[in-house]
Amino acid sequence: MKEYIINFSESIIPWLLSTGIRIVIIAVAAYLLNKILIRIIKRAIIVSVKKYNNDAETEGKKRENTLIRIFSGIIRGTIIIIALLIILTELGIKIAPILAGAGIVGVAVGFGAQYLIKDLISGLFIIIENQYRVGDVVNFDGIGGLVEDITLRMTTLRDLDGTVHHVPHGNIKSVSNLSKEYARINLNIGISYSSNLEHVITVINKTGNELAEDPAWKDAIIKAPQFLRIDDFADSAIIIKILGETKPIQQWEVTGELRKRIKIAFDTEGIEIPFPQTVIHHAKD
Repeated sequence: MKEYIINFSESIIPWLLSTGIRIVIIAVAAYLLNKILIRIIKRAIIVSVKKYNNDAETEGKKRENTLIRIFSGIIRGTIIIIALLIILTELGIKIAPILAGAGIVGVAVGFGAQYLIKDLISGLFIIIENQYRVGDVVNFDGIGGLVEDITLRMTTLRDLDGTVHHVPHGNIKSVSNLSKEYARINLNIGISYSSNLEHVITVINKTGNELAEDPAWKDAIIKAPQFLRIDDFADSAIIIKILGETKPIQQWEVTGELRKRIKIAFDTEGIEIPFPQTVIHHAKD
């Protein structure tokens, strides 16, 4: 037993002092290189976005975060692969057969890789054209939600129910960005045919101005909600359209508050919001 321990010590200690130290140096160097390159990439992206992007501060910040996340992932993955190959060489494992085998496997799956290439190319154009960023609310062909992550291959969305959707870029045919630069309040409300239109318009505009001047809401509103036009003559109501502008992703909260205030104002002013009604005429014999 003692001889086994002595032999083991005589074999493992020299290995630790030579190959083991080199492996530790490689791992530490890869870690430091990753940190340095990511820091350089962050600085370069921040400077370039501020120099060439005329968007608002919030919009520019979204683009910065998106580009930093994508390029950091590419750099990290590349450094890890190179470091692993070097460590395998230090362990005495020949990497040439591994690379050759990877090439053969790559040829075998080449036909399937066309979908991956399609995803990567589509993702590259999405990033270059700045179609959306992390933090935006978007719709992809019926799938919508908050963008939580973007890679070159796919986008991760979380919808209002909390469900996470992973959407490959190659499957995206159209993109609707609901939170770029600014958003709109686009509200239709029905009023009774017997209502005084001028009075209704005055009440709506007053309510919209009060909302825009409220300290709790004014930072979210760019343009106060105001009466725009009569949108339709429906069966039981006159449909009026109200339009305003808000900061990105604020339109739903502001519209909800506006609905509440309009209902209170209409009740106070005696303005009726009608419900569908049916008039039945009885014919006499």
